[in-house]
Amino acid sequence: MKIYLKYDINVIFKKTLEEQLDKIGINYTINGLGEVEFMEAISVDKITQLASLLSIYGIKIINDHKSEVIQRIKDAITEMVINSSIDNSCKVSTYLAEKLGYSYTYLSSLFSEGTYTSIENFVILKRIDRAKTLILEDKLTLTEISYNLGYSSVAHLSYQFKKTTGLTPTVFQKIIKQRKETAKAQ
Repeated sequence: MKIYLKYDINVIFKKTLEEQLDKIGINYTINGLGEVEFMEAISVDKITQLASLLSIYGIKIINDHKSEVIQRIKDAITEMVINSSIDNSCKVSTYLAEKLGYSYTYLSSLFSEGTYTSIENFVILKRIDRAKTLILEDKLTLTEISYNLGYSSVAHLSYQFKKTTGLTPTVFQKIIKQRKETAKAQ
């Protein structure tokens, strides 16, 4: 027998972080996907202990400025793609510059240097990942999905989806439906 699970990695991350921070008694506020603010000074021993507890889950504390900014770029893009309340007509460059307080030229250069890909490619990958999730949920049409993700048309979404995954969104939907039906039959 098999079961299939659906999960939200952001919820898992936040819950894991909260549990580990609570375990060592640190007073904190979680400000975003990857940012924690301590409400009082924290000893090096507590930071080391936290780093050890989080490493079990593949979570690392970032210690250098470049890596921190790159992670903040990734988190901001993820938030932008997932959060439908953010204006889809807003350009990524404007959104990142305003959210992070740096020029887009600086952010783009730093991101490319640190990840060996462009911000634009990362945005496309995140949008396609989100499109797959929305297709799996089977609540929205492709037109609604393309609109929610800021695409100008279903054709544009389909082009990028196929270029990234090798499948059109429609073929992806059919494969998922066939797998679900096969799983039910077993």
